Amino acid sequence: MTENEITFLIRKAIFEVYNTLGPGLLESVYEKALALQLENQGLRVEVQVPISVIYKEIDLGLGFRADILVGEKIIIEIKSVVELAPIHHKQLLNYLKLTNCHLGILVNFNTYNLNSDIVRIINGYV
Repeated sequence: MTENEITFLIRKAIFEVYNTLGPGLLESVYEKALALQLENQGLRVEVQVPISVIYKEIDLGLGFRADILVGEKIIIEIKSVVELAPIHHKQLLNYLKLTNCHLGILVNFNTYNLNSDIVRIINGYV
């Protein structure tokens, strides 16, 4: 399945979760619901995937967690905030760089206009 096909299914799942639950819940609720919806669509999903930070070939023992990894290709970062900020975009871009993934989707469920709060972010360094 291509990235575009997977992205289409991800967007479909995001809208299904949003239309069912609405805005204003915790990120953890949307994460669980979205993972379930993606799995129901036949996609391979991992939740809270550890991301290591390597500095000059040394693992710093620090790390982050990607909310959802789909098909070992696409990272989904979930927010439930008043407004997406530039730091949220940078966070996902850093996750993409650290994992060598090409595509990420940033979504804010705490909105009344979901279309404007789903953002595709491309890692140009793969």
